Amino acid sequence: MRAITVTEAGGPEQMQWSEVETPTPAAGEVLVKTIAAGVNRADLLQRKGHYPPPPGISEIMGLEATGTVVELGAGVTGLSVGDEVVCLLAGGGYAEYFVVPQGQCIAVPQGVDVVSAAALVEVAATVMSNMDHVNLKPGETFLVHGGAGGIGTFAIQYAKALGCQVIATAGNERKLDHCRQMGADLAIDYHEDWVTAITEATASDGFPHKGVDVILDVMGAKYLEMNVDVLALDGRQVTIGLQGGRKGTLDMGKLLNKRATVTATSLRFRPLEQKAEICQRVAEVVWPMIADGRIKLAPETRIPMSEARRAHEQLDGGDNVGKIILVAP
Repeated sequence: MRAITVTEAGGPEQMQWSEVETPTPAAGEVLVKTIAAGVNRADLLQRKGHYPPPPGISEIMGLEATGTVVELGAGVTGLSVGDEVVCLLAGGGYAEYFVVPQGQCIAVPQGVDVVSAAALVEVAATVMSNMDHVNLKPGETFLVHGGAGGIGTFAIQYAKALGCQVIATAGNERKLDHCRQMGADLAIDYHEDWVTAITEATASDGFPHKGVDVILDVMGAKYLEMNVDVLALDGRQVTIGLQGGRKGTLDMGKLLNKRATVTATSLRFRPLEQKAEICQRVAEVVWPMIADGRIKLAPETRIPMSEARRAHEQLDGGDNVGKIILVAP
């Protein structure tokens, strides 16, 4: 089969469309012929050498994909050859075939094209599992940074579907408009003083109280202190990305006075049982939200898988809105 390989850690120019060995499904796994794969910022980090896959997982990038089941490993039940599936992966999606544990395969959501579905499961599983983790509740105020990306686009809509007030940050007017179209009650340019803007806005009518109850953070160190500044009493921050660095300063006194929580999670390194539970919950909770229109698909850009280098250049450039999808041959 052919797959995107990386000759050495570095820029997109290190990516090659190469001949590699087709994987064989182990017990409890299935072999899937790829239809499409979603592109995520974690893939960029892996290409640069900063986010290696878990031990025993393919070095090929790709954390989500759709395809057709072509072979069953020993002990697999509930799936058949010929089934079209959406798969949450720990790696391997940028290829003509991939293997995946059966518990991380779910049906394509009703009314969604199988190519578009390739860009759904990673964001859905990430957002839903983290909102479960911090117990986001109806009526609360929710803040997401990077609201125009794949995670942000989904998170805005998911929080609105739960009955929350939503604030999003983004980098230019085009992206801010996108956040508003997705349902954000307030969209703020992160180049401006967003801490003051959020503090003043949430102190006005239309928000339940001053500050935000839950923050979904992709920035890490760069926004740590400012995030704590805008948390409400009993507020919770969950960090899922480190685009702004790994090490920051945390004022424990401020955190104590607010009875606030700062936590961080990773989906890729969870045990298989947890991933299977999350995938099943996505199918049960999120797919109906997509079917009835509460959550709309993000804008997408489709690029041939053999041109994955171009996809990484586009995502790295910072102007992308929504999701990029690699379409297999």
